[in-house]
Amino acid sequence: MSTRALLEVIALAPQDAVAAQAGGADRVELVTDMAADGLTPALSVFGAVRAATDIDVRVMLRPTAGFAAGDLGQLARTAGEFREAGADQFVLGFLDAEGGVDLRAVERLVAVLDGCRWTFHRALDHAAHREDVRKALTGLPGLDTYLTAGSPSGVGQGLDTLLAEAGRYDERLLVGGGLTLAHVPTLLAAGVDAFHVGGAVRPDGWTEPVSPEAVRVWRRAIDPA
Repeated sequence: MSTRALLEVIALAPQDAVAAQAGGADRVELVTDMAADGLTPALSVFGAVRAATDIDVRVMLRPTAGFAAGDLGQLARTAGEFREAGADQFVLGFLDAEGGVDLRAVERLVAVLDGCRWTFHRALDHAAHREDVRKALTGLPGLDTYLTAGSPSGVGQGLDTLLAEAGRYDERLLVGGGLTLAHVPTLLAAGVDAFHVGGAVRPDGWTEPVSPEAVRVWRRAIDPA
């Protein structure tokens, strides 16, 4: 019996989520400001996405560019507001000045999320020691996914790391960050079953919406023959 690979698409607006679902995506990562690599979206945008589609939505909790938590009290309040609005999946990840996990920040948010499923994002790729990140986060409630390119520079440079990590951990390896269709066969063969795309499904750039047809191309590429 074949199993369906997961396809996650970055969404900035309701029309992106609608297009992603129409193209066969399983989930969207909802963000704003891709010039900063994705920040916390407006609560109103989340509400509009939920009104427009029933696709799974993971909400980014990232107040500023980089991997510092910033005002942790405000961030926790923001997370609580999203929970009250019905969000039940999230994306987060914070590092300290030495490149280790900011466990205080992560644990504070996880407490607010109260069992919701969440992804630790590409802070993993920028950490001083990848394995230390995983050890520090082991057992935290709700953590089910790591978003990673295997390298700060993207999948092209991180492919060997991704192949070595595939299947080694309980959490799902969601590959994204410079991911191209050419990478997919090698990753599938290694057992990777989750893929994250953004610019790859926006043929006209980030100022234009997600293309359903571009999403369909990725859906076909990652599904078993």
